[in-house]
Amino acid sequence: MRTIDILQAIKERRSTFSFSPEEVDLQMLKEIFTYGSWAPTHYMKESWNIKLYQGEGKKSFVDAIIASYQRIGMLKGDDDPKTVKMIDSMKQFLLEIPHHALIFFEKNQDLIRYEEEYSSVCAFIQNSQLAAWSYGVGMLWTITPYMHDPGFAHDIGLDSEKVKIAAVMQIGYPKQTSRNKGRTSIEEKLEIISE
Repeated sequence: MRTIDILQAIKERRSTFSFSPEEVDLQMLKEIFTYGSWAPTHYMKESWNIKLYQGEGKKSFVDAIIASYQRIGMLKGDDDPKTVKMIDSMKQFLLEIPHHALIFFEKNQDLIRYEEEYSSVCAFIQNSQLAAWSYGVGMLWTITPYMHDPGFAHDIGLDSEKVKIAAVMQIGYPKQTSRNKGRTSIEEKLEIISE
């Protein structure tokens, strides 16, 4: 197991788009999410919840994604050979990703509290990504159309009236690492008001 300095992890972390087939040890994933849980959280709500899909458990998750894409019109629902081929290709791609972690939280009717909780869940996600990278594990933080489909939430056992899906994290050991694309100088983003 490798570990790296936090500043190094912040600078070197990359989104992972291509994963090796090997699963990450469950204990290591628990450690990664434990580090994630040290994110700032308003009123110590720790609003994040995780559904982790791996092994055979990925099949029902992927089926729910495909059904959602058909329901919202991103995939056809017919038996045309092109449609069948596209669905099979998409299923294979998703099933080859070792782990999918669906991150969600209970909705708060108070809009300020809702934003506070959503922000803390995003901080949890970023902490988890940094912890994962320091262990040599890659993640891809995805926000996809099916996350906004009440039918998808229902298919995976969630009530979209009560919970918000914040992200789906694709997780595994990177097959390759994305190149460093650099960042815009902070000077271009920083306005200093001294008086």
